[in-house]
Amino acid sequence: MVEAFVGEWSLKESENFEEYMKILGVSMMLRKVAVSAKPKTVISVNGDTITLETKSIVKNTKIQFKLGEEFDETTADDRITKTTVTLDDGKLVQTQRWDGRETTLVRELQDDKLILTCSIGNVVCTRIYRREK
Repeated sequence: MVEAFVGEWSLKESENFEEYMKILGVSMMLRKVAVSAKPKTVISVNGDTITLETKSIVKNTKIQFKLGEEFDETTADDRITKTTVTLDDGKLVQTQRWDGRETTLVRELQDDKLILTCSIGNVVCTRIYRREK
C-alpha cells in the first residue's frame, strides 16, 4: 500500500500552516519564508525502507525509515525528534516527539492528491499536494 504514495508531489494549497509553525516555536522570519515556499515532496520505496524528501527554497530534508520503527529526525525547523511512521487504514501517520511535546503528520491519498494534515494540540494545518506527471 505504501507504493501508492511513491512519486513527486508539488504543494498546491495550504491552510493554517503559519499558525501550526507558530505553535511549534518556529521564528517569525522563518515562518514568513516557509509560508511562501512551494515545496516538492518525493516519496520512494526500496525494499522495506521508505525515503521521504522535501525540497524547498527554505531547506531540503530527507528521512529514511521502516514502518513502525522509531528513528531520530532533524526537522526542517531543526527540532530533534523521536519519530515513528506507521501505515494506518491506508494513511501514512508520522508522529514526532520532542521535549515532552508531540505532533502528528498524516498523509493520505484522495483522487490524485496527497493530503497532509499536521496537528499539534487543537491546531490543525492542511496542505494539499498534486502528483507531478
